[in-house]
Amino acid sequence: MDPGLDGDSITLKTARPTTRPGIRRTAIPSSLLLWILPLAFLGIFYFFPMLEIMRASFSRGEAGLVGALAAALTSPSTLSVIAFTFYQAALSTILSLLIGLPGAYLLARYDFRGKSALRALTAVPFVLPTLVVAAAFNALLGPSGWLNLALMEPFSLSEPPIRIMNTLAAILLAHVFYNTTIVLRLVGDFWARLDPTVEEAARVLGANRFQTARLVTFPLLSPAIIAATLLVFLFNFTSFGVILILGGPRFATIEVEIYYQTVSLFNLPLAAALALIQLACTLALAVVYTRLSRRVTRPLAVRSPRQNLRKLRTWRERLGAGILLTVLFALLIMPLAALALRSVSRITPERGQRAAPARGLTLDFYRALSESHPDSLFYAPPTEAISNSLEYAAVTVVLALALGLPAAWALARDRRSRWDTAIDPIIMLPLGTSAVTLGLGFILALSRPPLDLRASPWLVPLAHTLVAFPFVVRILTPSLHSIQPRLREAAAVMGASPLRVRRHIDLPLVGRALLVAAAFAFTISLGEFGATALVARPENPTVPVLIFRFLSQPGALNYGQALALSTILMAVTAAGILAIERLRVADIGEF
Repeated sequence: MDPGLDGDSITLKTARPTTRPGIRRTAIPSSLLLWILPLAFLGIFYFFPMLEIMRASFSRGEAGLVGALAAALTSPSTLSVIAFTFYQAALSTILSLLIGLPGAYLLARYDFRGKSALRALTAVPFVLPTLVVAAAFNALLGPSGWLNLALMEPFSLSEPPIRIMNTLAAILLAHVFYNTTIVLRLVGDFWARLDPTVEEAARVLGANRFQTARLVTFPLLSPAIIAATLLVFLFNFTSFGVILILGGPRFATIEVEIYYQTVSLFNLPLAAALALIQLACTLALAVVYTRLSRRVTRPLAVRSPRQNLRKLRTWRERLGAGILLTVLFALLIMPLAALALRSVSRITPERGQRAAPARGLTLDFYRALSESHPDSLFYAPPTEAISNSLEYAAVTVVLALALGLPAAWALARDRRSRWDTAIDPIIMLPLGTSAVTLGLGFILALSRPPLDLRASPWLVPLAHTLVAFPFVVRILTPSLHSIQPRLREAAAVMGASPLRVRRHIDLPLVGRALLVAAAFAFTISLGEFGATALVARPENPTVPVLIFRFLSQPGALNYGQALALSTILMAVTAAGILAIERLRVADIGEF
């Protein structure tokens, strides 16, 4: 028996060195190869434009970089803008959490009729352009909005009783409208995968509901809650369109101040200094977020969270669910419904005039989209804008997946690597960059050989890919990381090469997540406005750009066409989100 054991031992000892060195030799080169394309893209189309705008900006200042930063940090007006940026971001984040956490619990623990539709509809605001959101809130709460019309006629009021536009309240409502879905997704999906028997065990041991929540549930949820809080704060911190359109001239964030200093005053040194301050804050938030997201996305056994769902049985559960659904409907669904209804209203008042009650329905504004009304040198019909948006979105999907898949693969294979830990926050940087700064960077860096893309139709999808790329990585990484390592190990033991393992193990398991990422990139591209407004050719507008043009021109027809285009864009976005809901694998993902 001993010789046999010795023989087995010898076999194991001789087999082990021949396997591990091979893995070590291929791990580092393959990881580097996976990062080549994503980092090259970020280097050329993000860091190079950022360096160019910084160089051009600070070269015009007398004191250079240090002087511009010192001027920005010592100016009372600039400090006021920075303080307001943090204040409105923090307040908006708190409100989003107060609404989102109860909603996340409802979606994670209960099954009820219309739940899938509710999840899809609450995700639509996140990918809508700011102009559509502004039109939606104006249709609901504006001087001629549905709520004011409903109050003015019965009570014979001469002035609209609800005056919320151009106030801090409008900013906060819009941010809650945008970002509540982040809390619902990040916290709700993680909550749905928690084993409820842990909470039940605490109750059996004598803990009441409050103690169970404080000592068991929230400690388990804390990584997801903190990650959602940081991400919501990041989007509120870099908010531009909401502040500019709904806040009016009284309010300015760092993003709006960058736009004002660049476009109105052409003070590029101060704009660049503000951009550096914003990027520093964004990078710090991204580092903390990516570290926390790793604690949320550990390797998991693929199990449907539906096993943890239960029906609404008691009257208290039904009452609480009814209140939550009413709040979510009022905040997230009513503005969208008001926009769609206003787009088919027969009477659409001139902006600035007192509205008459809308009576009857009509499709005149939708019919007008196919008619030719050239009124400028760069006129483009709405049908052409829709075609442009669809083409740009298709190209964006291909580019975002080609870049995001290798990056997600590299992050998922070894999340403890120092290299991947350093790269992960960098991927989030485009999300925290001013759209104005990004557009100016494209103009400066990509306007001369060998990268003269000023007249190229590729400029718009490249800008869209910068925005969609971080989302694609965040969607694919958890799905790839959730694949059980033993599946890859079994394939390797049977002689499969690393390439065959990826083709026959990883890709089939992550295929649905790829479709989710593609749908998300598609909807983001359709709704992107900030960068597109700066880099798109005037004769080749997208749907959001054309909506802005219609809103900028007087006349009921222009306003009605803007509402009709906004409704079409909202419907297409909703269809994309519904597709994402059907394609999601076991609710794995960060968005």
